Amino acid sequence: MSPLKVLLVGNYLPDGQESMLRFCRLLERELLERGADVRVVYPRRQWRRLFTRGGLCGKWLGYIDKYLLFPRELKEAAAWADVVHVCDHSNAIYLPCLESRPNLITCHDLLAVRAACGEKTYCDVSSTGKVLQRWIKSCLPRAGMIVCDSEATKKDALRLLGTFDPANVRVVTLGFNHPYRRLDRQHSARTLEQAGLALGASPYVLSVGDTQPRKNRDGILRIFALVKDKFDGQLVFAGQPLNDQLRGMAFDLGLKERVKEIVKPDNEVLEALYNQAFALLFPSRAEGFGWPIIEAQACGCPVLCSDCGPLPEVAGNSALMRAVDDERGFAADLLSLMDSAERDKWMRLGLENVQRFNSQEMIEKYHEIYEEILVRSQGRHNQAP
Repeated sequence: MSPLKVLLVGNYLPDGQESMLRFCRLLERELLERGADVRVVYPRRQWRRLFTRGGLCGKWLGYIDKYLLFPRELKEAAAWADVVHVCDHSNAIYLPCLESRPNLITCHDLLAVRAACGEKTYCDVSSTGKVLQRWIKSCLPRAGMIVCDSEATKKDALRLLGTFDPANVRVVTLGFNHPYRRLDRQHSARTLEQAGLALGASPYVLSVGDTQPRKNRDGILRIFALVKDKFDGQLVFAGQPLNDQLRGMAFDLGLKERVKEIVKPDNEVLEALYNQAFALLFPSRAEGFGWPIIEAQACGCPVLCSDCGPLPEVAGNSALMRAVDDERGFAADLLSLMDSAERDKWMRLGLENVQRFNSQEMIEKYHEIYEEILVRSQGRHNQAP
């Protein structure tokens, strides 16, 4: 029996959607290990090459690459596949040209779509972005199957897509995109040192994310300011650099010398950061899943997170959880971890929790969905006159 041929549709590289690129690479790696025949296709940088500095001009040239040139290439590539998997719901616009092929799309969150519909999701969506998000929403029902990362996202999908058959909306939780694990402290310290990161001997609270308002970096600064006189340590932001407004806020709160920025660490450095951290502070206002929670827990790092969206699904009872605006509560929880027994408790619960998230199990569920979609498609073909 020949292996299942799966075409993965990835994201346009200049858009820099790192988590979506990681998800596509995760699918490719795990499917290949399972014996599938896998190809990855994504919009190539063609017109975008004419304007390398970004900005509005670069953005519109990127639209030509993505929405005018790529659909024809995709349609030709899809002819090879048994199943076409669009790896990110933001590419739902390609679904109309895939309707003749068995297909599915992964919906990581609908925060931008909801924002375009007037809902408060703490996502910045421009006027043209609203048009794009409404276009995405109109195309999503063209999918053969919609697979969501969480029950919270599935609930949003069923509410926003109206008449779409609920039987064709499934949940497959994410696995790890890197084998995060507990490391010997000397090993993780050496990794950070080799990366040129001098964090010193004092403890640090870690934040992982980008500059989107929903990541609540301003709240993180306020929470840390509440504990700064009792916690003799640093606050480390890993991911995108802070903007000028947040740096100014850190200065006003008396945190300038205690805030460190580590821009876009790779997996090995991030793993070392989790291992060395006192705790992960993740009071996000909106998420589709919340990868940093399980990444930190796999490294034995206690987690403090909000109770928004899917985070209770992901963390269960293994994290110190608060309403997103309960900043004094977060501060009290952070200080409670200075008690070694309390900290050990949350480390243990986190390590137990991450056993629920397995990349092989994720791929097994996706493979079952591929087979179901393929059988369904063959059934329709056999019934055709």
